[in-house]
Amino acid sequence: MPILSAFAVYFVIWWITLFAILPIGMRTQAEAEEVVPGSVESAPARFRGGRVVLLTTVVSAAIYGGWYLVTTYFGLGLDSLPNFLPKFD
Repeated sequence: MPILSAFAVYFVIWWITLFAILPIGMRTQAEAEEVVPGSVESAPARFRGGRVVLLTTVVSAAIYGGWYLVTTYFGLGLDSLPNFLPKFD
C-alpha cells in the first residue's frame, strides 16, 4: 500500500476516533458547579486537550494496526464480502 494511502486511512480513523473519545471523562460546568458567566452550562469545566489527543492517537493506532493486519496478512477486503451484496462494477 502506498504511504499516502496508508496515511489517508489513518487520518480518517483518527478523526472518527476523536469524536468517540471526546466525551470520555468530560465534566460540564454545570456538573462542577462552576459556570463561567457568558458561557454555556454544558461547556467543559476543564478541557484536557493533550490527554484527548494522546488517547485518540493510541486508540486509532491500535484500530489501524488491526485494519492493516486484516487487509495485508489475511487478505480480506471489500471483495471478500458475501455474494448476496450488490456488485459495484
